[in-house]
Amino acid sequence: MDPHLLRTFVAVLDHRSFSGAAAALGYTQSAVSQHIAALEADLGSRLVERRPVAPTPAGARLLEHAPALLLRLDAARADIARLHQTRPTRLTVACSPAALGATVAGALAELRAVTHSLDVEVRVTGRDAVLADVVAGRADLGFVDGAAAPSDPLPMPDLGPMTTLAAAEETLAVLFPRDHPLAERRAVRLSDLTQAQWIDASDTAVPLDRLRAVCRAEGFRPRIRHRGTDLHGLAALTAAGHGLAALPLPVAAALPGIAAVPVSAPRLVHRTELVHPANPTAPARQLVDLLTTRRLAADAGRR
Repeated sequence: MDPHLLRTFVAVLDHRSFSGAAAALGYTQSAVSQHIAALEADLGSRLVERRPVAPTPAGARLLEHAPALLLRLDAARADIARLHQTRPTRLTVACSPAALGATVAGALAELRAVTHSLDVEVRVTGRDAVLADVVAGRADLGFVDGAAAPSDPLPMPDLGPMTTLAAAEETLAVLFPRDHPLAERRAVRLSDLTQAQWIDASDTAVPLDRLRAVCRAEGFRPRIRHRGTDLHGLAALTAAGHGLAALPLPVAAALPGIAAVPVSAPRLVHRTELVHPANPTAPARQLVDLLTTRRLAADAGRR
């Protein structure tokens, strides 16, 4: 299966348009049509309905495999490219919004204090985009966040030759409007909130499907969807009564217009994990070492 044809297939269905895919990929519309026809001939099945543009049953099945296949190809290319890097003077870090807290910011400040010439770029994106950027070599390392039992790793897709490291664990909290009946509670149980209205903010807050999984319960119905990485926008929606959301307590407590109430049950933490390739660049390795030292010191202090 030609990966160029597969990329065109994904682009057509992402844009729901042959012309949109052509513009995004820099091809002519005729070339896009030829790519789809060639892929269909290769697989012996019609993959895309033309009017309107939509996947056939076979196309939907292929679409389940395509992103992971293309990501692994990008990972292989990036892995080889890193072998030929000299002494990089740039560090690109990708972070999901709630992962960019005091721990990560402090480690970056400490790194820049000992490497004065290092050019640091921090990109804030959704969790899936963070992982894709690291795997494909567009970022040297990444930080993603989520809810987990204490000391448990976050569930991750198959990332190939990648390494994960716990960077921080913080109290998980629920965001309420200040006039909500539960806003003055010292703590809340998530199981008491399964039938509440929530904000579906999968790139910013803890995803609702993750809350269902850790509570082993249905519910957590979205009242509104928030797309993007704006934590203040999410807080404004909560403050206006559009629904609840779950964030780390230090992040939530700094947001205006809302009450942040810690979660007491189930026993969960908000966990931030660092993801990096098996052969990271020298600046990325330095940051990993700094965070490892910080985490070991924090663990020793709790004993």
